[in-house]
Amino acid sequence: MNPELEQYIEQEILPRYEHFDAGHRTDHVRTVIEQSLALADRYGLDPDMAYTIAAYHDTGLVNGRERHHLDAGRILAEDPVLRRWFTEEQITTMREAVEDHRASSDHAPRTIYGRIVAEADRVIDPVTILRRTVQYSLANYPSLDREGHWARCMDHLRKKYAEGGYLRLWIAESENARRLEELRALIRDTQRIRQLFDETFDTESGA
Repeated sequence: MNPELEQYIEQEILPRYEHFDAGHRTDHVRTVIEQSLALADRYGLDPDMAYTIAAYHDTGLVNGRERHHLDAGRILAEDPVLRRWFTEEQITTMREAVEDHRASSDHAPRTIYGRIVAEADRVIDPVTILRRTVQYSLANYPSLDREGHWARCMDHLRKKYAEGGYLRLWIAESENARRLEELRALIRDTQRIRQLFDETFDTESGA
């Protein structure tokens, strides 16, 4: 990888994640970077592009969650410093990949780079996903009691991850397909997931 590019992103871009919600902080973006680079290596793609896409993919959260994928694409495309290392064609490809990473997107990613960052962003680990869902609920719905958070979290998990949910996987060789089946089994096991929810809720809420 280009050391100057890496230094710029480490110093100027990744620190922005420190100010986002608990599920989208520096640990999250570093996980997406790691998984993106591994997938890019598997497919023989440009590691600098994969790294940059992953680093910018959630920067749009600075303006809120709803359009963060579009805002992040704009932030990447409008960063003049990136033109030291990338052509305009590469910038366009990276912008499209960032725009296409969102799980609820109504279309498939337009390029392999978009598929990679979308897949890397999934991070399908049942315990992590439950924790992030609880964290988001506590941060955005503070008036709910425990049962209200339980109902909201389960509604979100079913709509996104259960059979027929809107989550789509784009890289068949990734571990996410197996992990998604594990998560779906957990969602179906009401007693087990309620126990995990209560443990997570107590930890995150300080109850």
